[in-house]
Amino acid sequence: MSDIIGKAVEALAEKMSGTFSGAAKFVIEGEGAIMLDSAGVRAADEDAAVTLSADVETFQQIMSGDLNPTTAFMTGRLSVDGDMGQAMALGSVLG
Repeated sequence: MSDIIGKAVEALAEKMSGTFSGAAKFVIEGEGAIMLDSAGVRAADEDAAVTLSADVETFQQIMSGDLNPTTAFMTGRLSVDGDMGQAMALGSVLG
């Protein structure tokens, strides 16, 4: 697991704290994937209802609060594949 994925798992686990009930996957280009579901947050590449993909810089800006997830999506920096409702619920937790 890359350092970026490891730090991202820690940061997402702090932000989530049991507030997301669904199955989502973040794919960080060139680094790997992170799963968020009822089991928690972990480095994994499994099936999910929604997959969000971004480069490292975009992901870090979303996590730091410098970039709103909706803005990232609308400007093409974040792609969403799957259940848009779950993506929006996740975005409200993150942003």
